[in-house]
Amino acid sequence: MYWERSKRRYRERALKLNVKNPSKWKYRPDKKPQGLTPPRPEEPKKIDAYKQDLLLPPQRPTVRFSLQAKFRKSSEWSSVSPSGSVINELAKMGDPDVLEMVHQDRQFSREDRYSKANEDLRSSESSFLICQEPQSAKRYNLFLRRRLLFKKDEQSKDSIFFRDGIRKIDFVLSYVDDIKKEAELKAERRRQFEQNLRKTGLELEIEDKMNSEDGRTYFVKIHAPWEVLVTYAEVLGIKMPVKESDIPSADRTPFSCMLEPLKLPRGVKHPTPDYFTVQFSRHRQELFLIKDESSFFPSSSRNRIVGREDLWVYYILSRCPFGMEDGKKRFGIERLLNSNTYSSAFPLHDGQYWKASEPPNPVNQRNILYQNWARFSYFYKEQPFNLIRDYYGEKIGIYFVFLGFYTEMLFFAAVVGLACFIYGLSTIPKTSSSIQICDPEIGGQIIMCPLCDELCDYWRLNSTCLASKISHLFDNESTVFFAIFMGIWVTLFLEFWKRRQARLEYEWDLVDFEEEQQQLQLRPEFEAMCTKRKLNAVTQEMEPYLPLYSRLPWYILSGVTVTLWMALVVACMVAVIVYRLSVFATFASFMESEASLKHVKSFLTPQITTSLSGSCLNFIVILILNFFYEKISAWITKMEIPRTHQEYESSLTLKMFLFQFVNYYSSCFYVAFFKGKFVGYPGKYTYLFGVWRSEECDPAGCLVELTTQLTIIMTGKQIFGNIKEAIYPMVLNWWRRRKARTNSEKLYSRWEQDHDLETFGSLELFYEYLETVIQFGFVTLFVASFPLAPLLALLNNIIEIRVDAWKLTTQYRRPVAAKAHSIGVWQDILYGMAVLSVATNAVIVAFTSDMVPRLVYYYAYSVNETWPMKGYINNSLSVFLIADFPNHTVPSEKRDYNTCRYRDYRNPPDSEDKYANNIQYWHVLAAKMTFIIIMEHVVFLIKFFLAWMIPDVPKDVLERVKREKLMTIKILHDFELNKLKENLKLNSASSTDFTKHLAIQENKANLAESTT
Repeated sequence: MYWERSKRRYRERALKLNVKNPSKWKYRPDKKPQGLTPPRPEEPKKIDAYKQDLLLPPQRPTVRFSLQAKFRKSSEWSSVSPSGSVINELAKMGDPDVLEMVHQDRQFSREDRYSKANEDLRSSESSFLICQEPQSAKRYNLFLRRRLLFKKDEQSKDSIFFRDGIRKIDFVLSYVDDIKKEAELKAERRRQFEQNLRKTGLELEIEDKMNSEDGRTYFVKIHAPWEVLVTYAEVLGIKMPVKESDIPSADRTPFSCMLEPLKLPRGVKHPTPDYFTVQFSRHRQELFLIKDESSFFPSSSRNRIVGREDLWVYYILSRCPFGMEDGKKRFGIERLLNSNTYSSAFPLHDGQYWKASEPPNPVNQRNILYQNWARFSYFYKEQPFNLIRDYYGEKIGIYFVFLGFYTEMLFFAAVVGLACFIYGLSTIPKTSSSIQICDPEIGGQIIMCPLCDELCDYWRLNSTCLASKISHLFDNESTVFFAIFMGIWVTLFLEFWKRRQARLEYEWDLVDFEEEQQQLQLRPEFEAMCTKRKLNAVTQEMEPYLPLYSRLPWYILSGVTVTLWMALVVACMVAVIVYRLSVFATFASFMESEASLKHVKSFLTPQITTSLSGSCLNFIVILILNFFYEKISAWITKMEIPRTHQEYESSLTLKMFLFQFVNYYSSCFYVAFFKGKFVGYPGKYTYLFGVWRSEECDPAGCLVELTTQLTIIMTGKQIFGNIKEAIYPMVLNWWRRRKARTNSEKLYSRWEQDHDLETFGSLELFYEYLETVIQFGFVTLFVASFPLAPLLALLNNIIEIRVDAWKLTTQYRRPVAAKAHSIGVWQDILYGMAVLSVATNAVIVAFTSDMVPRLVYYYAYSVNETWPMKGYINNSLSVFLIADFPNHTVPSEKRDYNTCRYRDYRNPPDSEDKYANNIQYWHVLAAKMTFIIIMEHVVFLIKFFLAWMIPDVPKDVLERVKREKLMTIKILHDFELNKLKENLKLNSASSTDFTKHLAIQENKANLAESTT
């Protein structure tokens, strides 16, 4: 073989060199080189370095760098190359020798090409080829020499390179010596794992624990050479640029000048030009715009190729084996992390976030993100989505796009909600209900029945004057308008988000990304648990299979656990109700007896006090239940052994959302739909468990209590969440730095700085989505009772964006990039909540507010033409004869009252069918049901019309996609056509040479015959 001949000649030439003192040839490390320039033996000034290379032992240059000869033409790549599909499949399986196979593939191709081109190479030409072939070996020897001579003290503390200052660190593993009985086992696992990583082509450099700040942590730095990157870029189907796009940008709008203060500099918003892209192929490298191999692949792609990905396949690290245990092949970094063989695995940040990088380090995108995104003073600026995507990957990028778009849409809902609130505030002095309740001649003369048995006394209606005014803020004529508006708003939000998502798919090259690819990739945990194999109908390959009966017990346990926890939530809600019922009498009697509280009775009534304390207690119970359920749900989902990462996240999403839905919204559903609806009437009240009398609503309705409950839970959750997200990682990082004997990042290396940061786990983004969806529920499901909810959500999200950006940029390790083209299952959940919100708001307006009873009275029972609502309060209160009270419910103190009033529509005591529901009750009930039906149908009709009218994909995006497909096809066609022409020319030249050679041989034969 040609390769063997080349190596033999290489050795013969090495033996001819007279090297007397090899130690004198040393490479000075005082200045870091900016690039690689292989030494040329023909230049005398570099002959010493060349001799030094020959003294070093032979390495595996085949997987280090591209072995392309300088004179190779672009058409020669695939002329004699075997099918790449076999290599791709082996790469997917994590075969450690896949890079060696790639190299052999290219060796065979080169050998064949050389033999075809010219069989009669001269000696000088042969020497030239031999000199060119071992370039990568000499480069690697150059690296090795520098590594041996380099002193760590001379290296920048913020360097993201190996000690040679050239090879960039793409991934870092860390571990600590274990003195327990498993120390030898873990050391053997690490040895085999790192050995197999080297076989795959990765380059490793180990930092001894004596060089670490804490003196006990080893760091394994990993670099992916060009050969690894191009191979796995093709396997992953990464799209890379082939030509700069000629499609004009559509950034300019009619309002661009007005929005200029909100915009970022163009270099930050669009860090790179737009390109036409195609899937990368290592056999078509000449097609792509490769200006610099070190920066051709973005850092997020390099990390994805080197490390693991949250939802995709596990490539090199996740598939690399580390030995046989219990008769099974063990593999994957996840297992090594779970067994504490390694303590962490993470890619490096670009540098310190508070300052720009210094040469030779590349541009510090972390600093750019911090300066233009993570600072709270930039709360009014747009987000640099393209830069976020380049640095953190598409999955994290699309979360911030969604959160930003949701916040923008909340602005319009907040403006309308604030207008409705201002309208209610401005009409308080004119509201007839409050005027009548607060009037001493009307409300002051109405004696109300006791709110509890024995301990509670009779009370006058005007004591709830302030409560009636507050109720009018949220229960007025604008309530119906705002409920209908929010039903339309949520439709517009979801439809416009689909359009924004479609535009994002085009801009981020995700048009052809198929989520179904994830279904074909198995979780390593699933493969490890499987003992059987089954033919995959899609891939037609045998793959691990776990029968249903093996997982059925865990499915049953999972369903039972979720049901029990939701029942526990309901039980806790009932306990809070019991608390409210039991302490209401205590508050009432205490406030009545304490003379010092007479000044606060007007605004701090027993009803308000009980509602506030009950809501706060309910919020504390919600946080406690959430804390424990998160742990249990993650454990149960893991025990179900989901097949893929998508199945794992979908299962966890279902469990967490169902629980969170019940946990956060159950108390609001109780106040909105059940409280005060099944109270009974004086003398025949209903009792909870036969002990506690059911709660009653305020004479002005239960809407104030629903608003109180919603405000406390929603605001408390947002404040607690932001404080936790900001303080928790900061405290943990401070503690780690303290344990590392320093409080300053300036004193230790880049990988140690990142090692001491908090880990951004695979479920961190899941909880961010869950938090946003729960807030979306508060904004939509109960917004009719609290028009300021969108405003609170808007203010929270403005802070949330900057808190998330700040913690991700400054407090967390850099997460491994992951791809995603949508928000996934959360979009379906949002659609479901949008439909449910129409029904809940219609029911709230009909049954919880006082809107429908007022309308019935206005149109059917009013007798005063000048003041139609005069007499409404008296009409809405029924009369009860005090003598009809049972003995156990009569107040302990005797009063000179014959009758008392209560909120209901019932016959008076002197009626034949006393205390039965009167005709007005049925009129009001029919009006409520009619209102619900009409409102739902109107809103749904508008929703469906808008969904039909608004296309999911903008027209200009469709045109851009078609244009890009046309251009990429043309570029590929031209490339293949030119390659075919070059091959034909080469074959023609080869055939001509071959014909001449035959003619010469024939002439020689004829001459020999003639001489004989």
